[in-house]
Amino acid sequence: MAQLRACEVRQLLHNKFVVVMGDSVQLAVYKDLVLLLQKDCLLSSSQLKAKGELSFERDMLLVGCSSGRMHYGRHYREVRQFRSGHHLVRFYFLTRVYSHYAERVVEELRRSEPAPDVVVMNSCLWDLARDGRGFPRSYRRDVESLFARLDWALPTSCLLLWNTAMPVADTISGSCLPCARHLRRAHLREDVMEANFYSSAEAERRGFDVLDLHFHFRHAARHRLPDGVHWDERAHRHLSQLLLAHLADAWGVDLPRREAVDGGSGMATPTDVQPRRAEGGPETTERTHTAEGTERAEETSAPPDRPLRSFPGLDRLSLPAARSRICPPTGISPATPPRATSDIEAKKTPGLAAGRGRAPSAQALPYTERGGIPLTVRGAPASHA
Repeated sequence: MAQLRACEVRQLLHNKFVVVMGDSVQLAVYKDLVLLLQKDCLLSSSQLKAKGELSFERDMLLVGCSSGRMHYGRHYREVRQFRSGHHLVRFYFLTRVYSHYAERVVEELRRSEPAPDVVVMNSCLWDLARDGRGFPRSYRRDVESLFARLDWALPTSCLLLWNTAMPVADTISGSCLPCARHLRRAHLREDVMEANFYSSAEAERRGFDVLDLHFHFRHAARHRLPDGVHWDERAHRHLSQLLLAHLADAWGVDLPRREAVDGGSGMATPTDVQPRRAEGGPETTERTHTAEGTERAEETSAPPDRPLRSFPGLDRLSLPAARSRICPPTGISPATPPRATSDIEAKKTPGLAAGRGRAPSAQALPYTERGGIPLTVRGAPASHA
């Protein structure tokens, strides 16, 4: 699997709007992606544990409260956004796969300008904690409702990627799931696998993509944190590389091949990527920024014959201030036309089927930054800066 550097991730996601939705594991997915868009280093332990911070690596907390005043619970809300000259990544915290709040999030995405190019999502453990023995029927119903609403609300150019829930330990910390009084702890591992089966089958039926993280991390228990649910920085970097490789494959983009090392950890990273220094220590960034936090023009400008996609109205997002609702619920009944079948990552076959978000275009790939390797679309001539 290709091990991408930050300059190549910026190229792959150039002018893309990426949305990540889910629980605290998916929050770490968002954070590692935001970090990898800027620097070739790993998340720190404090960054993995933090929640509700006002800013993380130049992103912004749009909805929520500071970590010192809010704790995870059924009504926890956190919406974050990272924005640069040519990248937009947003995160929505979900405590249930389908709810009135999830409906409002989908409606917000439907009205969004620009529309999302990629939606990455998962919700599982909170649902199991809430529904207990009745989870198979309720979870399957909720997954079907969410997928139907997403299928109706988002354009077919948007690639919808469902992450299966990652493996959990035999014993998990109660602090991970405060609302876990109905959780069948003795059967949690089996329940997670059953939930993954239901959600993957429904995603495949609707033509969504599936990244089977449970499969990829089934032998990586050494990278799971002591709470039994969350994962360390190397696991999340490996997850980001899996995610980016899947997106590149879906868009028909050929990625560079280079040596990767795992240092005996079982999680490969590029040879020049190092863990972050201790908090407060000096760090180097690959790019420089102006006093306002925007990227320098020489690093983000594209050739004159390749117009850049703009993100109009980002300073006037319809998302309101903290602790207010995203938008009112609607009574729209989603249409649910059948779509083409997509592949599950763990059981991948040569050549991904045509479906949602699979519209490769050489124009989507900008010039190559210094030190990067040109990315090319299969079947298209390579472009040169």
